[in-house]
Amino acid sequence: MTKAVLQQDRIVVVGSGAFGTALAAVAAASGKVPVTLLTRRESIVEDFRETGRNDSALPGIDLPETLTVSDDPTVLEGAGIVLFAMPSQAQREAARSLHGFIGKGADVVICAKGMERASGRLLTDIVGEELHLQNVSVLSGPGFAADIAKGLPTAMVIAAGSIERASLLAEALSGATFRLYPSADRIGVQLGGALKNVLAIACGIVEGAGLGDSARAALISRGLAEMSRFVAARGGEADTVRGLSGLGDLVLTATSHQSRNLRYGIALGTSGSAKGHSDELVEGAFAASVAADVARTLGVDMPITEAVAAIIDGKTDVKSALEQLMSRPITQE
Repeated sequence: MTKAVLQQDRIVVVGSGAFGTALAAVAAASGKVPVTLLTRRESIVEDFRETGRNDSALPGIDLPETLTVSDDPTVLEGAGIVLFAMPSQAQREAARSLHGFIGKGADVVICAKGMERASGRLLTDIVGEELHLQNVSVLSGPGFAADIAKGLPTAMVIAAGSIERASLLAEALSGATFRLYPSADRIGVQLGGALKNVLAIACGIVEGAGLGDSARAALISRGLAEMSRFVAARGGEADTVRGLSGLGDLVLTATSHQSRNLRYGIALGTSGSAKGHSDELVEGAFAASVAADVARTLGVDMPITEAVAAIIDGKTDVKSALEQLMSRPITQE
């Protein structure tokens, strides 16, 4: 068995949104290796040069002076660790366009939560396919970008093809206030991250419809059971969803108003339907129908996910979906 080895001479974070900027900031603050944030927008490079911030993504938060911000993709050449921090539905195109700049020995880490909408495939699979790489890992778990960038204590998970490689990546990317736990279950970690967004929308619907905290608690616990069934059916480890990338992330996203998915759900619950509500940049809105379709193909029972997908797709309203869920046959927990 070949011992896992990382090229740790330089880290590049691709994607200058809030999460990418926060990850770049915490990596640069650790002072382990040079870190570059790669953006497509020249204005972000100029703003950072003038203010030391990326106010378009993280207003008012000063970034480390050791961080470099660039719009030149050649910075990827020779980078040992590359973090893909663009939205889930942009991952394939990003990998395709940057393929020529990323070295064969680089470790690419997916930092988005979701499945590909067109195919239902995992992001590690599609990025690995486009880049012709085996060393594609995933970083997920409960962490809001602003908290990470401010240096507030945050713990997340990084999953790789082996626990040895995951441990090396965790060591390379962790900092004084940012702790990564290694895992070898890339399937479970990715699906936990995708499905918790769907369940956060459901929790928002509960809040917006004024159904009470008891309903939210029931939804979180039964939603976790759905996640476990789905992960196991896709070849992951059911226990993974009880950790940071599943339960931990679900509790955060389903209870904090910093969550776009929760806020979107609240809007749906308040109005009673998806009509007039934009789901742009709401990852759970994409994941709901994809997960529901895959679950039906696999024969996995996921009533909450099905209900959220039906509401978002305009096939039912909140009142009808709730009546259907509550009238399901009673079974053993």
